[in-house]
Amino acid sequence: MTALVGCTQPAPPPAPETKAEAPKPVEYYGTNEPFAADAVYFVLTDRFVNGDKTNDHRDQGKGAALHTFDRPVPGAPKGKSDNVGYLGGDFRGLLDNAEYIKDLGFGAVWLTPIIDQPDEAFTGGDPVKWGGMWTDRGKTGYHGYWGVNFYKLDEHLPSKNLDFRGLTKGLKSHGLKTVLDIVQNHGSPAYTMPKDQPKYGEIYDKDGKLIADHMNLAPGKLDPSNPLNAFYNTKPGLAQLSDINENDPRVLPYFLGAYEQWIGQGADAFRIDTIPWMPHSYWHQFVTKIRDKHPGFFMFGEAFDYDANKIAEQTWPENAGVSVLDFPLQKAFGEAFGKPRAGFEAIDKALYLTNGPYANPYDLMTFYDNHDMARLDATDAGFIDANNALFTLRGIPVVYYGSETGFERGTAEHTGNRNYYGQDRIDAAADSPIYRQLRRIANLRAQTPALQRGLQVNVEMQGDHAAFYRVLQQGKSAQIALVLLNKGDAPAQFSVRASLQPGAWKSVFAGTAVNVAAGGTLDATVAPHDVAVYVLDAPVTEPALKTELDRAMSRARRHVAD
Repeated sequence: MTALVGCTQPAPPPAPETKAEAPKPVEYYGTNEPFAADAVYFVLTDRFVNGDKTNDHRDQGKGAALHTFDRPVPGAPKGKSDNVGYLGGDFRGLLDNAEYIKDLGFGAVWLTPIIDQPDEAFTGGDPVKWGGMWTDRGKTGYHGYWGVNFYKLDEHLPSKNLDFRGLTKGLKSHGLKTVLDIVQNHGSPAYTMPKDQPKYGEIYDKDGKLIADHMNLAPGKLDPSNPLNAFYNTKPGLAQLSDINENDPRVLPYFLGAYEQWIGQGADAFRIDTIPWMPHSYWHQFVTKIRDKHPGFFMFGEAFDYDANKIAEQTWPENAGVSVLDFPLQKAFGEAFGKPRAGFEAIDKALYLTNGPYANPYDLMTFYDNHDMARLDATDAGFIDANNALFTLRGIPVVYYGSETGFERGTAEHTGNRNYYGQDRIDAAADSPIYRQLRRIANLRAQTPALQRGLQVNVEMQGDHAAFYRVLQQGKSAQIALVLLNKGDAPAQFSVRASLQPGAWKSVFAGTAVNVAAGGTLDATVAPHDVAVYVLDAPVTEPALKTELDRAMSRARRHVAD
């Protein structure tokens, strides 16, 4: 037996030196929501363009009290008009003008509900009158919010070979997404009719079976033990509308099925009508189930309230977890750009850039008027100022059809707010200075990521002047935009030094560059009712700007502190 002597293992090779990982660049962004890239053009479809007269159904509803096409509102002053009947706008008219909308600088179209409506004018309630509110006698469902069958297209909208699927496909071919307006808290008017009318207060399923019927009964007289009545609440809601009972176990599956159908036909996002009229728990279920099948599906709600703390609740993840229309900012826009001519301080207060109640203020839908309120009462210059601000401030811009030319400015519902626009006005739009300036600023936003998703840091928001940065530093994006707004009647001199990063700043509209040295200023003259935008495509290196951005980043979103 031989002994092994001095047997040793060879020494392991030296471990390779590991280099310390380079620190990841600090990210600065307002939102990562993909939909933020797309400003939204809002059409009340029946009032946009009549592209196909064969679907007008001018003979629908027999007799003066019931016919549905062209029902002028009585009591109009000389030279004014309003209408509560159908006027012919349809999918064909919208698709025929898709390039007009895209060229104007928009990336999405929001259209009013497309679902089946009653086939007669309503005979209950109080008679429609000039300037009246909550008066529905004589009105039709031209607007789309009086749903009867949520699985079926209203017959006034499609054409031969152009259904909703065809519309969304056609809009996509022009680079436009489709935002579908959806309703779940109410159906059509349901009671006070002298004689019960077909479809009113009724809801049908996808097979055409009647599943709910108000039976022309006041809410308090409904019988909850009757399945046809149980779909509705026994307390009144808005006007004489049927008020959906979200506690009925059939309700959520019904609406999920209906709106899944329209997603399947090309809807890219939802606008949720009257979201506060159903509880947070209902919307949480609905949104969660939609996003389980369609991750990241974008939705925004209408909570018509000027209290930011109230509307913000809809944005919280434990509730609906959706964006909302920014009514507090809309009010500030009316004050700043309408007849009051308030200073930019009004805008500043409504932005809630830090320590605000919203899950994320950068996801909000920003606007200055719509179909449920008086249109912006402003001069051409006021509209231009409003659009310059709307397309550069935080948020996702929404513009109501016709505002690109100041159509029916200052008018409310039943005084012209929803009047027919038409092809002639579209063809003549380029003659409007509002249109020309909107097209300029909207297309700039469409081409500038920092204006779509960038963090906002204000330099000045006072009187007629505003100066602020929008900064996007994330992934391969590194862009700083400096926006200078002048809503005054005289040229404005800006001399920006605060947090200004040195570099070659491109003046986007002038097509020139301004070289700024370290510690220097950027001096600019902005014409009356105009905007200047300077862009620096570079990562943030200026210490003062970094400090401001760090503060803005840490405080922008709800429940996130320093």
